[in-house]
Amino acid sequence: MNQLDLVSKQDLEQFKHDLLKEILPLLKAVRQESKQWLRSKDVRKMLRISPGTLQNLRVTQALPFTKVGGIFFYRESDVIKILEAKGSQ
Repeated sequence: MNQLDLVSKQDLEQFKHDLLKEILPLLKAVRQESKQWLRSKDVRKMLRISPGTLQNLRVTQALPFTKVGGIFFYRESDVIKILEAKGSQ
């Protein structure tokens, strides 16, 4: 004999709640991981510097970077090190 299982609205709501409970922490982890790389405008804003000063930091290798296409990316941890050094002056 085959048994027929019915799914109620309440069952679906509970499933949605359980699924979100499992997925949200994963999404937060991905979001934090993706913020490890910053673009130039974000770095300038964090350090309160001009585009020329940021270029000087690249040229003097004071701030490591990666260039993809025409876009510069900086590790958030490297920018924080400069912020800390700037704050201790």
